[in-house]
Amino acid sequence: MIANGLNLEFRASTRQRSSLPLVLVLCTLALSVTASADEPTIITLDAPDAGTGPGAFISNPFGGPPLFYPQGTFPYGINDSGAIGGNFQDAHNVLHGFLRTPEGEFITFDAPGAGSGPAQGTQGFAISPKGVVVGKTFDANQAQHGMLGTREGTVIVFDAPGAGTAAFQGTIAESVNAEGAITGNYTDASGATHAFLRAPDGHIATIDPPAGTGPFTPFAFPCLADCLTEEGAIVGVYGDAAGLVHGFLRSPDGDFTKIDVSGAVGGTAASGINAEGTIVGGYIDANGVNRGFLRARDGTITKFDVPSAGTGAGQGTIIFFASINAEGDVTGDYLDANAVTHGFVRDHRHGAITTFDAPGAAGGTEPISNNAANAITGYYLDASGVGHGFLRTGHRCSQEGEDSERCRGE
Repeated sequence: MIANGLNLEFRASTRQRSSLPLVLVLCTLALSVTASADEPTIITLDAPDAGTGPGAFISNPFGGPPLFYPQGTFPYGINDSGAIGGNFQDAHNVLHGFLRTPEGEFITFDAPGAGSGPAQGTQGFAISPKGVVVGKTFDANQAQHGMLGTREGTVIVFDAPGAGTAAFQGTIAESVNAEGAITGNYTDASGATHAFLRAPDGHIATIDPPAGTGPFTPFAFPCLADCLTEEGAIVGVYGDAAGLVHGFLRSPDGDFTKIDVSGAVGGTAASGINAEGTIVGGYIDANGVNRGFLRARDGTITKFDVPSAGTGAGQGTIIFFASINAEGDVTGDYLDANAVTHGFVRDHRHGAITTFDAPGAAGGTEPISNNAANAITGYYLDASGVGHGFLRTGHRCSQEGEDSERCRGE
């Protein structure tokens, strides 16, 4: 199991209650259209000190196969200025956070108290409009702590009240807005996972959706990177006490709306929200296939599938991550019939879907975040299992016009 950035607690929780493989929370260019001067470009992003070796295996606290932490570079968030936040694993298998400036400079940082052993250290995930990178640290005991780092080099570590201190327990920061509010999750000493909101003044509150009653331990995760608006709306996924999995929308006033897509049998998860209040996410149908959806601010649901996505159980559209920008353009991943992960972009005007792979991707392409210009960042694994970041820039339908063949999906 590849572990960099994936929300392992969510995997464990859903495995215990259903066959749900949904992990939405907690990348040679292969476009499906004819090339032209306006075609998107994909460049590889490698942090200067990123390792190129075999990575590290550590024991899985949830049972099952050991967790694999590959060496390499792993971008997660991109803001509208083009700055990117993420992390890299060095040749000694230690993790470090980074901020990549719009000019291409890598600024690396390590949080106080971060461990220095294999798969320990600092991981950046989301980035704010002001360039603040948030994520987590692993200490020497593999416990997790929330982290925020600034471009000026200040790194602050924090823990949600009630967070556990054993391996893979603790606090993870997952999204941050311009005001400095942060949302994420923490795992307590009993292994239960909760959502939290950290105010700009540092106050942390637990924000779990209502879970009802039943035999199952509830859990809640805001999603990763683009899940907290400037107004303060938050989206994610939660499991109720009856063992059912739902998406959620938490309003700035603290009211919760449960999100269930019709036809969802294996669960629904929200994985991104934009300033207009449009939500992107995924659900699992009766055949175990992953499907994508958009939820408008008024609650209207639009379903979609990548045409080349697999139709077997565990395959389909939006397997791990998806993001939606201010215009409503969506990026995410899909799994084909050969169990290979690829990237896609869904245009906001006509719903046209373009698929892509990063040059050199052998272990799959994983887009994670897009910005207002529809620049996309994420990562891929090469033939040696080393991670590389990518940045995809270029085409927008609004530049080409509504009537272009590509924007109509032709």
